Amino acid sequence: MFPYLRHEAPPEGWKTSTNCVRLYKIGLLDYKKSLTWASHARFFAEKKSDYEPTINEQRRYDLDWLRFIAIAILLFFHTGMWFNHWGWHVKNNELSYSFQYWMIWSHYFRMPLLLFISGAGTYMALGKRTPAKFRVERFKRLFIPLIFGMFVIVPPQIYYEHIKEYSGYWDFYKTVFNFVPYPKGSFSWHHLWFILYLLIYSMMALPFLKYLCSPKSENFKQKYLWLLSSPAALLFIPSVFILFTQIILRPYFPEETHDLLKDWAYFTFYFIFFVMGIICYSFPALWQAIGNNRKHLLIATIISIIPFYICYFHFRDLIVLPWTDDQVETVFDVIAIFVSWFTVITIIAYGQHYLNKPHPWLSKISEGLYPFYILHQTVIIAIGYYICQLPWSIAAKYWTICFLTLVSCAAFYLLLIQPFNVMRFLFGLKPKSK
Repeated sequence: MFPYLRHEAPPEGWKTSTNCVRLYKIGLLDYKKSLTWASHARFFAEKKSDYEPTINEQRRYDLDWLRFIAIAILLFFHTGMWFNHWGWHVKNNELSYSFQYWMIWSHYFRMPLLLFISGAGTYMALGKRTPAKFRVERFKRLFIPLIFGMFVIVPPQIYYEHIKEYSGYWDFYKTVFNFVPYPKGSFSWHHLWFILYLLIYSMMALPFLKYLCSPKSENFKQKYLWLLSSPAALLFIPSVFILFTQIILRPYFPEETHDLLKDWAYFTFYFIFFVMGIICYSFPALWQAIGNNRKHLLIATIISIIPFYICYFHFRDLIVLPWTDDQVETVFDVIAIFVSWFTVITIIAYGQHYLNKPHPWLSKISEGLYPFYILHQTVIIAIGYYICQLPWSIAAKYWTICFLTLVSCAAFYLLLIQPFNVMRFLFGLKPKSK
């Protein structure tokens, strides 16, 4: 058994007795017709771009900016977990449903977006490296920070969750070495599940990465471009494929646990976004086409969000739909998959069109994002524990935690990580150039 994380399970609010999804019931409901689509073959290359295509060997500033935006969303999201009604490690004494109205949408695209960007980044990381050098690079970049984080970064989160059970931090820290998985024990990777999954994804995708970099892949690329030869195909082929995998897997692995062994539905869900990041970035014509069709993608995303929120409002008793709760939940689960993919690919499209621009601070910010991710949730919990004991409003507490977390993580990176090669190694960064 491995440690796992509970707080990122499917959002609460269902009227059913469990949080288990109902995707496997889709066969009992007449939804299949609503998922059909038709598209006319149209090569992306026929549509003239209004910006210069960028060769994928060149640095993509838009990916750097989007990675920054995704990490910023995580900061706001995990701070919001203090104050909404979903289960988490620690909670404020006063809660508010207002957070859930924006968090429910971001829940379904924030990590898929980060995995999509990571897929593109993994393709760049391979570059001209041999498979052996690539594995060494991934080991240093991902495995070392994961192990370091499990013994140093994550334990304070568990301590604050059970702070009343111990006389002090060191009294608690000894329990980490009992190696009893969380929640029964104190050994866990918590939010670092992302690093673990990314490491596994990278190793799984290595043969495919090498294939894409070889001349043998040209025929595959042409067929794939033909397959995704319209905005409708770009929207629905990946999302319907994701839906198909979830219909098969979620009856057996219904909850998002991030424990790897019992998380195969969501492991597959995120892996598809990772692979799509590799594919879209490795095909320059496809990458260009995503930006060209950004308006179509945006319209589809907006349309998909409307029924998404209608179903969610039903769970909040704001409206009443003429179906059973199980039927509404099934519809919501199906729509959420389309919303996830539509939102991610739309953000990618607008990002490459408007954000592919350098900035004097961008390279420095980009390097610090990975340490920021590793640190942020622990800092949010540590600072929030004390801020939430103050007699302040929810808004004051929320923004104070966000601000202090940002300042603390930035200061820790600039003062203790960035200057020292030992710390850079532990946080997965390259050695500082002399």
